[in-house]
Formats: sequence, structure tokens, C-alpha cells
Amino acid sequence: MRSIRAPFARGRGRRAALAATGLAAALALTATACGPSDDSSSDKADSSSSQGADKGSDSGSDVKLPTDIADKLKEHGIDVDKWADGGWKDFSKDKWMREAKDFVNPVIKDLWKPKRMADAKDPNKTLAAKDAPSDQDATDPEPQPVQAKAEKTPYHKNAAPVGKIFFDSPKGSMVCSGTVVKDPRHPGKSNLVWTAGHCVHEGKTGGWYRNITFVPAYNDLGKSPEALQSASPQEVAPYGQFWANWVSTSNEWINGGGPTGGEGAPYDYAVMHVQPEQQGGKSLEETVGAALPVDFSAPATKSVGSMGAWGYPQADPYNGALMYKCIDRPGRLSLAPSLPSMYRIGCTMTGGSSGGGWFRVVDGKTKLVSNTSIGPADNTWLAGPQLGSGAQQVFDFMSKKYGGQ
Repeated sequence: MRSIRAPFARGRGRRAALAATGLAAALALTATACGPSDDSSSDKADSSSSQGADKGSDSGSDVKLPTDIADKLKEHGIDVDKWADGGWKDFSKDKWMREAKDFVNPVIKDLWKPKRMADAKDPNKTLAAKDAPSDQDATDPEPQPVQAKAEKTPYHKNAAPVGKIFFDSPKGSMVCSGTVVKDPRHPGKSNLVWTAGHCVHEGKTGGWYRNITFVPAYNDLGKSPEALQSASPQEVAPYGQFWANWVSTSNEWINGGGPTGGEGAPYDYAVMHVQPEQQGGKSLEETVGAALPVDFSAPATKSVGSMGAWGYPQADPYNGALMYKCIDRPGRLSLAPSLPSMYRIGCTMTGGSSGGGWFRVVDGKTKLVSNTSIGPADNTWLAGPQLGSGAQQVFDFMSKKYGGQ
């Protein structure tokens, strides 16, 4: 989550009691009816992994890159043979791909071991005063904080589409949250994950992040960070890991996204197409047993009864191990008169919840309507983009070009 300083501190004073249990129950109904398979191939150790990977290092020299990815690396003067063996750590300007067409994310088997996951940080920063919301006419009073509640375990039965995203940046290993979403062109077999743009791309000052992987229902049983150090692979990643083999975000984010949102914040969304780390097998949706449709109608806040945000907050007082949720009635937040307004709800979740889906119930069905983008330094609310035609174009591109792969 990109943090900003709260522009003002007025209480909303209008919040009505919400049917929080209804939204939570609707999400739970999307969960798979049975648990992850005990004999899933994605949970078995790969006998061909390198010695360096077995030791939990950042290497993976045995990984062979697909020809198209290898060609992309060569185009940028990158040594293909050295990439998986640590060459990816070079984020120098001439090596950091930033254009939409330049995304590369070759799988490095066993890179994301439980300890490396646990040590990853949240991409949390603070916005300068000059970037604070200025369009007061399109901004509703600041919401009262809503205390985030821990999701019930096991997660695969209560919030199966929700998971945790891990990636590497110039500042180290980072975390975000994401949601398995339905692909209308491939019903029942979606490989698409919705998240925030700043979870995959630095914005105007940088390029694509690396080693991006999605872990649905991460830490399924809700173990403590200490217990996770010795947990089994299935307890940490009950459905295995799914690496992004293509990602699309908005041009507005790539060209205008800043360290704390900036002009790209209202367009801070992304769609990932993923593949299992252990090649072969079923699609992500078939594996998880759940996916949520995306609502691109961008409904006005006055027509929405409540929205819920789910994610894995990492920054204090949270530790990134557990899934949380907040449910509230949304208001409007406008960063500038020239920018679309964003949704805003009261919520105490911190950095790490970035990219986590926002859901609402439409005609009895739970749909994804936004994702966590920015919040204040005192962690009292969250804001997310309205998903209109621009977001739908990004989604349709991914579905059309990569959905069937």
C-alpha cells in the first residue's frame, strides 16, 4: 500500500451499521468445497532443483528460459545464462525494463522458500504534503477507522480467491496481495490474478519488478511467523506458487505512478496471467476451486451499501502472516480535479494489503470492484481506484491475448 498523509481529520459522523456478515458470507461461498489435495504435484519438492536453491539461496541456475523470454533479455543486453543465477538483481537503468512490451519474469524454481517469503517487506512510503488531496469538492469527509478483522482459517474455505504476492525490487523482496478473478473467455479455467499496478511496476521512475509470484490462501492455517519457519510447504502454500508469465497495468500508472501513488493512483491496477511453478496440471481457478468476477461498472458511492477489502497487511502492527478484512460504506477521494475520484473506506490495514481486492455483493453475487492502492500514514483508511472502461481494456487485453495459455 502506498501511504499518504491524511489531508484533514474530520469525522464522517454518518456511518450506519453495515451488514458486514452478509458480504463476508458471500465471499466464503466462493471458496472451494474441499481442501487442497494432499498429493498435489505443486506441493512436492522438485528433485531436479539446484544445490543453491536447496539451500534457500537466490540462485536457480538449472532453470531453462523459454525462447521468447530469452530473446527479450538478449534484446536488452542481458546475459541469459546469468539471469536465473542472480543476474536479475541488476536493476541498473539500462537493465531495468519498463515498457509494457518488455515484461519478463522467468520462473526460478524454489526461489521463494518460506523464510524468504517471511522476510519480504511491504512497499510502504509516505506522500509529501504537496501530493495531498486537493479537490475537496469531490472528496467526502474522512471515514472513521474500521478495525481490520482476521479472516477465519483455513483460508481455502473462507476466502479461497485471496492470496499473497511476492516480488523483488531494487530495495529488496516485497509483498502485496491479490485475487483470483474469472476469465469470461475461459470459463472455469482462469489463470488471471487482479492486483495493484504498484505491485508489479515502479511507475514513472522505474520498470517492471522481478520474480513475481502469487500464493493463493498463503499460510492457510494462520500460523504465527515463528511457526511458519518450520511449516510444511502445503501449510505455507496450500495450492503451490503461480508465477506471472505476463502482466498488464495501465499506461497512466507506468507514466505517472509515483512512490506514493501520484497521478497514477486512480489507475493503480494490474492483471497478471500466471503459471504454476511446477509446470503442467490444472489452471489456477481449477486448482483453487474459486474465482471472482470483476465489476467494471464503477458504481457511484451513494449507490453502494458496503465494500470489503481483503489482504495480508505487513507493516506494524501486523506481520504479514495473516489475512485480514475490513468492511465499510465507501466515500469519495479525489487527489486532483483532473483525476478520477477513488473509493475510500475506513480500515486499519497497513502496507502489504496493497493490491488486495475490494468486493461488493451484486444481486447475491460477490464481485471484485476495486483494489487497495493508497492510505494515510496513520493507517485509518484505504483508497482504491474505480474500475471503469480503462481497467476493462487492460483486463480484456490479458484475457484475449494470454487467457488461453
